[in-house]
Amino acid sequence: MYNFAQVNILIFEKIEMKRLIILLTTLLCITSCKISEKPEFLRVEHIEVTESNSKTFTISAHAVFMNPNIIGGKLKTDEIKVFVNDNEMASVSTKTFDIPSEKEFSIPLTAHIPKDSIFSDKNLGSLLGSLFSKKIKVQYRGDIKYKVFGYSDTYTIDKTETIKIK
Repeated sequence: MYNFAQVNILIFEKIEMKRLIILLTTLLCITSCKISEKPEFLRVEHIEVTESNSKTFTISAHAVFMNPNIIGGKLKTDEIKVFVNDNEMASVSTKTFDIPSEKEFSIPLTAHIPKDSIFSDKNLGSLLGSLFSKKIKVQYRGDIKYKVFGYSDTYTIDKTETIKIK
């Protein structure tokens, strides 16, 4: 027969064993989900002038990623700088994007560049060269932040492409 102290110890051991099993199960589930594996940055594509009016040029591109995780997450761009012919012209900051699980996806990077900044004195030489060659060099440089649960990481973007102007 058990006395009162032995019964309390047995109950305490059962409670601790249940907690240990729950903790181990939770850890096993979390580590098997691959949530600490960040989506893979693949490329920046489709850099092009999408709109031109009397006041601005609109240049757009797509940053392409592959998410191998079975859960999504969030991506946010903060101040990606846009350079035209090696001169900083604009920056891109976007809303937070939801990441789909286990698939390739892209986020848009759109910059509105005032025409008066392109026609300033410091850009005149590169602008004349671009007018003759009908090409401009566009560079996106900055960071995209990835976040899921308590894990976060940063992608550094530095993509340059020469695009034709019409």
